[in-house]
Amino acid sequence: MIYLDYAATTPVDERVVAKMQQHLSLDGVFANPASRSHMMGWQAEAAVEQSRKQVATLIGADTREIVWTSGATEANNLAIKGVCEARRVNGISGGHIVTSATEHKAVLDCAAYVEGLGYRVSYLKPGPSGVISAEQVERELCEDTFLVSVMHVNNETGVINEIEEIAQLCRSRDLIFHMDAAQSVGKLAINLNELPADLVSMCAHKIYGPKGIGALFVRRKEGLDVVCQIHGGGHERGMRSGTLPTHQIVAMGEALEIAGAEMGSDAEKYHSYKKLFLECLSGLDCLSVNGSVARSVPNILNLSFAGADGQLLLSALPGLAISSGSACTSATMAPSHVLKAMSVDDVSALSSLRISFGRYTSMGEVEQAAEQIKNVVEKMVLA
Repeated sequence: MIYLDYAATTPVDERVVAKMQQHLSLDGVFANPASRSHMMGWQAEAAVEQSRKQVATLIGADTREIVWTSGATEANNLAIKGVCEARRVNGISGGHIVTSATEHKAVLDCAAYVEGLGYRVSYLKPGPSGVISAEQVERELCEDTFLVSVMHVNNETGVINEIEEIAQLCRSRDLIFHMDAAQSVGKLAINLNELPADLVSMCAHKIYGPKGIGALFVRRKEGLDVVCQIHGGGHERGMRSGTLPTHQIVAMGEALEIAGAEMGSDAEKYHSYKKLFLECLSGLDCLSVNGSVARSVPNILNLSFAGADGQLLLSALPGLAISSGSACTSATMAPSHVLKAMSVDDVSALSSLRISFGRYTSMGEVEQAAEQIKNVVEKMVLA
């Protein structure tokens, strides 16, 4: 099978596996990092802090600004709910939040949850390009706006939002800016010394690390308080309790260090794959690309095939591991909420496929996959 669903998850890099295995068994560094009464605990703590440094270094942060979580979903929950809860604790009721209708469900469901608590939420919709702009954000700001949450890279289309401009806008208005960077950390350069984001969610399994580990960047600045959502022990400076999984943490650190070193060569390879893939499909009149190709990451393509049913198309391609959208919503038969927000009609949205390339994709697999899709689509559309 040809795997082209890297936006859903990646296999763990063998170099990361080797690092992780050093922190699992009796002959490795396996102890509880919070066990400060013996040498083995100190060694585990040192490994965790080294990994924290690796993550911080890649994104231009201070190690004290990295809070371990179980993944980007938990990081999003901690960021949004934690900021809202901090307002309540500080005696401030209600307020206004700006986000986009194309966010991952981990953000949208958090937004819906806090709406139920009395907060107002504005959901921005992009145009056909799929890009959320700073101008759109600015138009929605109110006197009581306190939080803006916009993802860096869309997980279904690969479109890159105007993050720098949005972050600068929020800084100028003294607003908290949260960025879901699950699809961009390790793939796009992020320097938080220059990009004034306050909260950044990330995870390991999108960058060849294991599932079940992630982090939230929490900028050290006055007025930014995040209340914990998981209680018990006061770990991670009181923001996230729970015994730290040393083996997963060191794996995330290793995965991000490798990603940082190989980011340029990976991007160059993915650009050539995307170009080749589209060239192979160029003869299909029914083909359309969802979202801006020029303003997107090179490893993700979202395509619609007029006259073809996406689910039937997937079932007719048993040799390809691809998706019809986000892995978190692939079990539903409804059109993608991302494409709907971009004003893509239901028929086109339901005929869409997401293709995502990765570190282990070969040029031959790209050609073979494109050829298979082209043959099946031609039969379906002409039938």
